[in-house]
Amino acid sequence: MRRFLFRVLMTFVLATGLGGVALAKPMPIKVVIVTTFEVGADTGDFAGEFQPWVEGWPLTHEIKIPGVRHMARYSDDGVLAIASDMRGRARESVAALILSKQFDLSKAYWIVSGIAGVDPQVASVGSAAWANFVVDADPIYEVDDREIPADWPYGLYALQTDRPQVKGDANGSSGMVWKLDTGLVDWAYGLSKDVALPDSEKLKALRSGYAGQPLAQKPPFVLEGDVLGATRFWHGDRRTQWARDWVQLWTDKAGVFAMSDCEDQGILDVLHLYGDAGQIDARRVLVLRTASNYTRPPLDQPTFPRVFNHDGAAAAFAATFKVAGPVVRELTHHWNTYATTLPVGAPTGSR
Repeated sequence: MRRFLFRVLMTFVLATGLGGVALAKPMPIKVVIVTTFEVGADTGDFAGEFQPWVEGWPLTHEIKIPGVRHMARYSDDGVLAIASDMRGRARESVAALILSKQFDLSKAYWIVSGIAGVDPQVASVGSAAWANFVVDADPIYEVDDREIPADWPYGLYALQTDRPQVKGDANGSSGMVWKLDTGLVDWAYGLSKDVALPDSEKLKALRSGYAGQPLAQKPPFVLEGDVLGATRFWHGDRRTQWARDWVQLWTDKAGVFAMSDCEDQGILDVLHLYGDAGQIDARRVLVLRTASNYTRPPLDQPTFPRVFNHDGAAAAFAATFKVAGPVVRELTHHWNTYATTLPVGAPTGSR
């Protein structure tokens, strides 16, 4: 009997931390930066999406999050950044972060920060777009392009429909479209719209093939523009038209396709699922995508191999921190306000 009571007591002591090994409190996080990949090391070489945050903030501490392959980084002032990995793995990494007991994310703002393809009707390579809408293009029916009916514009159409350009039903697969908080997006854009973005003769050469499209010809700039997410990497004139139509369809013509990437649809789905469960505040989510390439080639050139360009990628990598950095700085410097109140309108003035 004594042995039994001793075991019960020790179990209670260990479970409650009264044995002198109390569990550490979760680390309070003000801002989470979600990047999707890094090219090489986290510091000291050609920078991908993660390195500009590590070096630029700086994020001096490393921490391992179970379920996230890449080592996360954080700062003493409450900024945490992860490299989620790409495509489907991004969804798993964000879920693993939320479910981790290492962090208190109850008041955290989220900035999804990465590179993308850009529609030359909307912006130029090196530009940065804050999204009002993220639209999912993964739950989809597809007909071989060699077999589509003659009066169809393409062989892609929504679930539970029988032709393109009809909104379907993806219940059980995806939320399909997510509207970000308008006041927060406008505030972030207002804070960053005048940031000078990198330009070069090589970027000018990339732009030169898009004569007749004035926004594709502009030096890199900051805008508000919406995101289409699909795990497959697509490219071409017809696919770009499909992307424009798909974003218009699912946003009831309120959204304008600007950026194409492979992760935001999964990340937003996870954030809203856990937001509905009360584990994060999904109103505090921002998506910033920077253009590394155009979604279609110049009209007089074949689709391939103009999919990815080193100079465009370098400009896009640099733009992620240049544009989102001031937003994170404002949030952290005036945390007493933003911890309880979402930003709307003019920022309080910090840089």
